[in-house]
Amino acid sequence: MTAAAFGHFLDEGSTGQGYKIRLVESETIGTIGVGEATIPQIRMFNQALGIDENAFIRATQATFKLGIEFAGWKKPGHSYMHAFGDVGRAVGLCAFHHVWSRGVRLGLAGPTHDYCLNDIVAKQDRMHRGRALTAPTVPEMPHAFHFDAGLYARFLRDFAEARGVQRIEGMIDEVLRDGESGDVTALRLASGETVSGDLFIDCSGMRALLIGQALGSPYEDWSHWLPCDRALAVPSARVEHFTPYTRSTAHDAGWQWRIPLQHRTGNGRVYCSAFISDDAAAESLLAHLDAPALDDPRPIRFVTGRRREVWKNNVIAVGLSSGFLEPLESTSIHLIQSAISRILKFMPGKVTAQAERDEYNRQFAFEMERIRDFIVLHYTLNERDEPFWRACREMELPGTLADRIALFREGGHIFRDADELFSEVAWFQVMAGQGIVPARSHGMAEALDVNDLKAWLDTINALYQREASRYPSHADYIARNCAAPAMTMAAA
Repeated sequence: MTAAAFGHFLDEGSTGQGYKIRLVESETIGTIGVGEATIPQIRMFNQALGIDENAFIRATQATFKLGIEFAGWKKPGHSYMHAFGDVGRAVGLCAFHHVWSRGVRLGLAGPTHDYCLNDIVAKQDRMHRGRALTAPTVPEMPHAFHFDAGLYARFLRDFAEARGVQRIEGMIDEVLRDGESGDVTALRLASGETVSGDLFIDCSGMRALLIGQALGSPYEDWSHWLPCDRALAVPSARVEHFTPYTRSTAHDAGWQWRIPLQHRTGNGRVYCSAFISDDAAAESLLAHLDAPALDDPRPIRFVTGRRREVWKNNVIAVGLSSGFLEPLESTSIHLIQSAISRILKFMPGKVTAQAERDEYNRQFAFEMERIRDFIVLHYTLNERDEPFWRACREMELPGTLADRIALFREGGHIFRDADELFSEVAWFQVMAGQGIVPARSHGMAEALDVNDLKAWLDTINALYQREASRYPSHADYIARNCAAPAMTMAAA
């Protein structure tokens, strides 16, 4: 992704700066490969690069994603969805979640599902892009994708090389540094070749070969808030009716993901090794697949947290070398995308000031901490009885998260802080889905006539149900518009 973006935006003709971009990687090194579910911002990345959406979907065996279903996170048998897009409609200047909370207390409002078009459409396994079909007051549905991360990397490799990026195959044997400044000057490969540069982007994953091993940027451990430390990933056969949403199912000591693609389904189990053995986690993962496994589960070990400095000297870490947050809210690929955007905004030259690095690191820390809080929110608001979940419920929360929960619980208030990733609507869906109903609503909502309030809620639901009924099934929509070649042949 970084090479493709740099190749597109930093070509010599557009900047006049004569940037030379080289990518060092090895075919023999595997990738984590769990980042197959995305959020709508990925569309902006592809559009900025001029990538046709249907061509991208075909090339990556992608399906559409309208949100994430959380099954069993509050308690066994309960589920809700964090869907993309708005929930309900504001009444004048009064946000919908205030109207909803009063409606719940009066026994007039249903779950957030009833008032979210994306949620309704997703649970009916339908799909549509573009303007609504029934009424101009119905919003367009924002969407993201499930895709094969390996195919996306191959797609972007071709894209980058077509724009002048030089790919160098090889294993890095040594990182060479300037004895005075400490800057990285070159990489010596196992072949003996030396690759020099002015700015180095560390995309070496959890090894953090440059930012961690060479430059020693400390790692801040967040496992006291997010204790899961292992994952197992396994593909399974394609299912006939693939859903336009990711499913996250809570289990006794963690959770399991299910990501439907056109040619297969991605599955994985995230768990805490202090509460369940590797063998038991693997057995549970395989027992809860929708279709037969296509391989043995692949183990992944991690420590949730972040680098204290992701831009240190002339090295900037992107992706897993900068930190790790479990893929509960599909933020891994977005964090790569936001890092690329941030680098392009700063656009380091041969000389940079410490003030620039400090500000970059501050922005990165803010983004990671707010996403961390959002993920912790899912864990702490639970009513499950297992030891793992009791420990999550009883842990001391980050102050920023504790304050946010208290604001919503007492008065229904949600305030977005600066340019953090998740919106007020996202926080509302998860807090409501996990069982919080505010004790009070905004004065404007409290002043609504009860009959008007009920009519407003019922009208929103009726509009969205009517709209959803006009959409084709998810599978049919893909078959008509953007099926990968293998799927087209199967259909024939």
